[in-house]
Amino acid sequence: MDLTVDMFKAEITEALRSYDKYIVCIAKTPEDCEGALQRLVEKAIKAYLQRAPGLRHGIALDNQVTIILSQPPEDSTLEKPLCGIYFNLASPYHKKRAPQPVKVER
Repeated sequence: MDLTVDMFKAEITEALRSYDKYIVCIAKTPEDCEGALQRLVEKAIKAYLQRAPGLRHGIALDNQVTIILSQPPEDSTLEKPLCGIYFNLASPYHKKRAPQPVKVER
């Protein structure tokens, strides 16, 4: 099966629509996000095609986005893997935990 990024254009378009409407991210503009999604889908396709026997997924991610391509069920009529695009949400208001001191025994 020859997989290309263009096969997942509908999923990328829907993710970009959600990104533009709901996500505030200083690290990526919507234009940067589109390029990142295309690169990540390409990486996920490579991971999917090179997966070991018995594995069902190809995964690619960066700090803001995770893309998972999943093998469709055996009885499915789909001609391409299922594509999930997830935004890794974080808040600048989350407190970072201070490192715990290490006790040294003497």
